Amino acid sequence: MGADLFGSLAESTCAALVVSSTSVELVTGADALLFPLMITSAGIVASFISVQFVHVSTVTIDNVQGVLKAQIGLSTVLMTLVVIPVCLLLPSSFKFGALASEEAQAGDVEYDVTQWDAFGCIAIGLWSGCIIGYITEYYTSNNYKHVIGLVKSCKMGAAPNIIQGLALGYISTIIPVLCLAATIGFSFNKAGLYGIAIAALGMLGSLPVALTIDGYGPISDNAGGIAEMCGLPSTIRDKTDALDAAGNTTAAIGKGFAIGSACLVGLALFGAFITRIE
Repeated sequence: MGADLFGSLAESTCAALVVSSTSVELVTGADALLFPLMITSAGIVASFISVQFVHVSTVTIDNVQGVLKAQIGLSTVLMTLVVIPVCLLLPSSFKFGALASEEAQAGDVEYDVTQWDAFGCIAIGLWSGCIIGYITEYYTSNNYKHVIGLVKSCKMGAAPNIIQGLALGYISTIIPVLCLAATIGFSFNKAGLYGIAIAALGMLGSLPVALTIDGYGPISDNAGGIAEMCGLPSTIRDKTDALDAAGNTTAAIGKGFAIGSACLVGLALFGAFITRIE
C-alpha cells in the first residue's frame, strides 16, 4: 500500500539528482547536489510535527474526517516554513541549459536560477498538492452536496445514477488540471526541467501524512467487518462506519496526490532522460 506514492517520490528524487548534475554550481557543492534529498527530509520533519497536533482536540465520530483533513493543511504550512532554510543551502545563483554547458547549441534555453526561484517551485508544487487533496475530498465526501446529490439520483434509477456519477467525475478534474498546469508552467519558466522535478518533490512533501490518513480506510473497514462477524453491539459498528467513511475519503485524497505527482514525475523523468542522452 502506498507503493505508487513512494514510487513517485523515488523517481522524482532521482530525476532531480540527474538534472542537477548538469549545473556546475550544484555539482561543486555537496549540499547543493543533495538538495532533492533535503526536501524530502524537511517533509518528514514537518509531517512528524503536524501529526502531534491530532492530540490537541478530542476526536469523535462527528469530527474525525475534519481532523484527518486538517493534518494535510497543517503539514503543508509547516513544510513551507521548514523548506526555507533548506533552500538557503543552495548557491545564491546557479545555471542550467546553455549557460551551464560547454557545448551549448544555438537556440538553447538558459536558466539562471536563484534560491527563491527554487523555493517558489517547491512551494507551488506543495500547495497544488494540498489544493488537489482538498478538492478531491470535496467531491468524494458525504458531507458535501455533490455526493448527497448522487445519493438522491440513485433513488431515481440506474440511468440517472450513471449519468450524474460520470458528470461528477468529469467536473471534479477541472481544478486539479488547472493546478498541475500552473505548477508546470511556473516551474519550467523558473528552472526548466529541474524546477518541475523539485516541484514534484514539493507536492510529495506531506507524503507521510497522506499515507498515514490513507491507511484509515482499509483498517477501519476490516475492523467493521470483524465487529459484524463477532456480533458486537451496533454502537461499535457505528464508530467503525464513521471511520470507514472518513477513510474512504482520505484514500481518495491519497490517490489525488498520487496522480498529480505522477504527472510531474513523468515530465521530470523525461528531463532526466534527455539530460543523459544530450
